[in-house]
Amino acid sequence: MGIETRFAVKHREHLKEPEMYRVVLLNDDYTTMDFVVTILELVFHKPTAEAEAIMLDVHKNGRGVAGLYTEDVARTKAAQVHALAVQKQFPLVCVVEPDK
Repeated sequence: MGIETRFAVKHREHLKEPEMYRVVLLNDDYTTMDFVVTILELVFHKPTAEAEAIMLDVHKNGRGVAGLYTEDVARTKAAQVHALAVQKQFPLVCVVEPDK
């Protein structure tokens, strides 16, 4: 009494993972460490301890990875960082790089 339904699968799409991009904060001599931590907490949603560790990477190594995202998200976060830095008159720069 049941209705039998058959589905023919003719073409199966293979989806690939999107390419990922790093958002990297670069060190400068003017942006305060506190501001970098605030950026990491607000824009990248890092807990304070992780934000401080990333900030120290930036300070000691000249750069620190804030996060790994799809390209659109990475570029949006970089734009948010730049906007906040300009608002507070800091020269903080972050770049978006493909994750190798």
